[in-house]
Amino acid sequence: MAWVVDTCAVLDVLENDPLYGLGTARRLRLMRSDGLVVCPVSVVELGPAFLGDLRQQKEFFDLVGFDGTQSFTMADTEAAHAGWDRYVRAKRKGLAARRPVADILIGGFAMRFQGLVTRNPSDFAPWFPNLKIIAPSNRRGGF
Repeated sequence: MAWVVDTCAVLDVLENDPLYGLGTARRLRLMRSDGLVVCPVSVVELGPAFLGDLRQQKEFFDLVGFDGTQSFTMADTEAAHAGWDRYVRAKRKGLAARRPVADILIGGFAMRFQGLVTRNPSDFAPWFPNLKIIAPSNRRGGF
């Protein structure tokens, strides 16, 4: 079963981020045999990094082994719905900071897969308590 790669992790590799680029790339290389999927929301979020050139973005995905062709399912929508509800309840109690709905959609999508690779686990863990999250570090090994 594949892993979902969060937008920030894709950007770490694409931009060779000085703190996370190498570690994230090494971690993803180890996970590649399981499959690496990019959520449709991340495909949209990544557009500016490719200057709006979807063909170039698809070529990059092919080069590094990301599958950016998966669609949302009703189960993904239902998981995101539940995550958003948890978030809004916490926000109303003053227990949560502002959260973009994009992260909730990515988290809901990732629930269908093996888990999520992100350097921002705290953006997802409270709203998706059963989601397995791998957070590459800024160390050379990526763990």
